[in-house]
Amino acid sequence: MPPEQIRELLRRAEEKDLENDKQQRDYTYIERVEQHKLDGRGGVKQVESRTLEVLEIYGEPVDRLTSKDDKPLPADEAKKEEQKIQKIIDKRKNESEDDRRKRLTREEKDREEDRKFVLEIADAFNFRLIGSEAIDGHDAWVLEGEPRPGYEPRNRDARMLSKFKGRVWIDKAEEQWIKLDITAIDTISVGFVLARIHKGTHLVIELTRVNDEVWLPKRVQFHFDARVALFKTYDEDVDQTYRDYKKFRTDTKITVVGEDSHK
Repeated sequence: MPPEQIRELLRRAEEKDLENDKQQRDYTYIERVEQHKLDGRGGVKQVESRTLEVLEIYGEPVDRLTSKDDKPLPADEAKKEEQKIQKIIDKRKNESEDDRRKRLTREEKDREEDRKFVLEIADAFNFRLIGSEAIDGHDAWVLEGEPRPGYEPRNRDARMLSKFKGRVWIDKAEEQWIKLDITAIDTISVGFVLARIHKGTHLVIELTRVNDEVWLPKRVQFHFDARVALFKTYDEDVDQTYRDYKKFRTDTKITVVGEDSHK
């Protein structure tokens, strides 16, 4: 597959990824986050997990914590979560037209910046086809990418792309990326050196087909090695899983997930 053909394939996949992100706001789902905090020798010193229900309230995704370490929240904590949700509902319900217009304008501006970043990936790397592989029954191209020497990013945030390398799996039938495997090849400074993400930080993202209409996150795994504000160090493995996608309806009633939310 010639380089220009690969770039065109990636651009189409990027466009579909942006459309998936837009459609994800039409769904509620359950997210479980498991953190393995590591000691200086790489051993696990602590394991924590949180399960959240992700709701859509007046077009805004909102997390509601439902369990910790796979145990339902105590009554007082569950009540605080319900109060948090109700506060957001009341705020949006009473939002003036002017405030709503300003909020939507800000959100659209953020989405446009995300769009510019995503669409620059195909140009920021040299990709080559290294084979094909079946992922969950989907036949996919496997592409390997490394930073393109001398590339000048058009988007400010895209400057960090030169610090990564990785592989992407693209469904042959739908031209949709379904898996990413990314590794930091250099230290990355974020926010005027208030945070530094270290070389070797690793990220794997897998998508799944939902309702035969959209690809949404299935699993995100990453090893996070960073120092924040030059004081606090994070060294942990994180495993995020997503399930129970349900198309959001305007008449959907917000209720407590219940004890089986973590199963």
